[in-house]
Amino acid sequence: MKAVTVSPGFQVVIPKDIRDSMGIVSGQKMQMMTYRNRIEMIPIKPIKEMKGFLKGIDTEVKRDDDRI
Repeated sequence: MKAVTVSPGFQVVIPKDIRDSMGIVSGQKMQMMTYRNRIEMIPIKPIKEMKGFLKGIDTEVKRDDDRI
C-alpha cells in the first residue's frame, strides 16, 4: 500500500509503479467515487479499447420460471 500527500490545492500524485501497472498516462481522465468511507479512482478507457474485454464471460443466468 502506498501513501500519498494531498497538496494545498487538493492534488495527489499517483505513484509511478501504480501508474505503470494500470497503464495510466498523462491527461487520462479518471472517474472518482466514494465507496464505504474510501475514495476510488477508476481510469476511463476509450470505448475502442474496451472491445472484447468480456470475452469468455459466462452469460448463462438462472432465471425465475416465469421469465423467458
